Amino acid sequence: MLQAWPVLISLVTFSIVLNAGVVKARQTPLQQSTVTTANSALVLPVAEEPLLSPEFQAFVEELRSNASIPGISLGVVRLDDDKRPITQLASWGRKSEDGDGHDLTPDASALPSLPITLFCLASCSKAFLASSLGLLMDDFAHGRNATPLPHSVSQFDWDTKNAAVLPKEWLLDDQWSTRAASVRDILGHASGFPRHDFSYAPGDTPEDVVRRMKDLRTAYELREKWSYNNQMYILGAHIIAVYANESYADFVTKRLFKTVGMNTSTLSPSQAIASGRLTDTWTKHGRRIPFWFTDEIAHLNAGPGGVISSAEDMANVNWLSIWLNNGVHPDTRETIIPRSVYNAMTNAQQVIAGHPTPQYGAGVAGYGMGWMQWVYNNIDIVSHNGAIPGFSSLTAFSPSSNLGVVILMNADEQHDHALTILKRGFDDVLKLKDWLIGVSEDPETVPSRRHDTPDAPSLNLQAYAGTYAAPSYGGLTLCSSQSTSHYCAGVLDDFASLGPLVDATPHLYGAYRTLWSSHVRLRHHSGDRFNITFTALFPHGYGNNSSAFETYETGEAEGWVEFSVEGPKVAGFGLVIDEAAVMARQRRLGGSIEDVADAWFIKV
Repeated sequence: MLQAWPVLISLVTFSIVLNAGVVKARQTPLQQSTVTTANSALVLPVAEEPLLSPEFQAFVEELRSNASIPGISLGVVRLDDDKRPITQLASWGRKSEDGDGHDLTPDASALPSLPITLFCLASCSKAFLASSLGLLMDDFAHGRNATPLPHSVSQFDWDTKNAAVLPKEWLLDDQWSTRAASVRDILGHASGFPRHDFSYAPGDTPEDVVRRMKDLRTAYELREKWSYNNQMYILGAHIIAVYANESYADFVTKRLFKTVGMNTSTLSPSQAIASGRLTDTWTKHGRRIPFWFTDEIAHLNAGPGGVISSAEDMANVNWLSIWLNNGVHPDTRETIIPRSVYNAMTNAQQVIAGHPTPQYGAGVAGYGMGWMQWVYNNIDIVSHNGAIPGFSSLTAFSPSSNLGVVILMNADEQHDHALTILKRGFDDVLKLKDWLIGVSEDPETVPSRRHDTPDAPSLNLQAYAGTYAAPSYGGLTLCSSQSTSHYCAGVLDDFASLGPLVDATPHLYGAYRTLWSSHVRLRHHSGDRFNITFTALFPHGYGNNSSAFETYETGEAEGWVEFSVEGPKVAGFGLVIDEAAVMARQRRLGGSIEDVADAWFIKV
């Protein structure tokens, strides 16, 4: 068995040569270095001065082991004096459930292919969507457009109104946002429209998501507040499909993947699986789960989070090098990202946090389009993180410090660990700090909680069971443990696979298929308020472990509902997932939970 030590592929300088449509890599001759494993001595090409120190490598492996992260793949890149990329790639840990625990680490048989294991980039994909829209705008500016603009639109740029380019589809519940929101607003998360991630499901198309926005509740005035939203990036992909006259997947493949030389990157899950390069994935608790997106739903998530790539494609094959070089390909000197697009995406236009934060330090954290901006240790950093079930990702670069880093993990909810690696990597490469080997974190201080005796529900639990419906969220049938319908018997069996259904605290259960969930669980809190979790159940396990389990995203998949009781009957319930959005509606509109909840479900 191999030791728990990253076998480094590194510091290889590449020149991309375009010859008859074939992308070839030319490797600069380098010195040889011997890395000893438990079984053999592995000879790898290494530059005279590696970017990553042995201390950093040991740090990442210790962090991975302590945090029980199955696998980590990492790439770093700098530009030399001639603006050519110098990169180093490293991988630690597990790629597959059936591997030896270190199969993500490349061995001698893998050379010179480098660590080309594929990961989903999740929201690090947003930079590809924003770049693609910028390229489409550049096409219109230079007469290369495939389709004409509406007669009322003279030009297509970041400040073009969404209502102008999608006059029959773009509609929100706020008249001002409908009329005035621009492409810049939607990609900068400033449309006033909060997350409604549990309102779309497999089978929906991007057009469906866009058309149903009118039935979903905004929370803020246009440009009042930065409010992260995936649906607006679905909208962005839809705009490209309409005006490029081809799917977003085809556009980004042709205009970015192929042009940059990202030959293993794709938006097709089936293609990634067929390649044999796609990593297995795990939850934060160590349970293996399937790759979350199928081809059926990949087009829906393509814009906000669908790119599948590798540390090699992100760092070694110029994606980060292009961003370090102001949008210019470092080898061909071709402009890949026009400078106006580059500036619009990387300059902060919205404030995420105007105060010090534990994650992003003492400075202001801002957002452009597909990239956020912050300062660490007096270093200006442009970055984006990604998170979907089974994956955590972080992509970052600093033009002023001439350094780019990509971190890919095959387990979810690992952003804090990725950010720790990023900061340590910047310190290590730029030699800003001397670190002791070892991973230590200050224990969190958990405030004591009051345990007040909850008030009982107004009615018998069975009165809350039944079918409810909300605009754009669809229908939801809730079951109690006493429900006897065929549907409820199946739902209760699914939850019972996790353990006995105990009625000490009242619960309601339902099947609710969205892109992120298969079921919901409501647990009584007090009075007519229940805590809700949108969860994905695996009653028969997955992979080699057949025991039942569930998985859901901490925080984002959790909220509460408030039932409205009228006499002996339940009228409906208000769903609260984004509490800040609910509070904003309360300030703006006033009214009851029916008026300000993220969605109001009427009992049918």
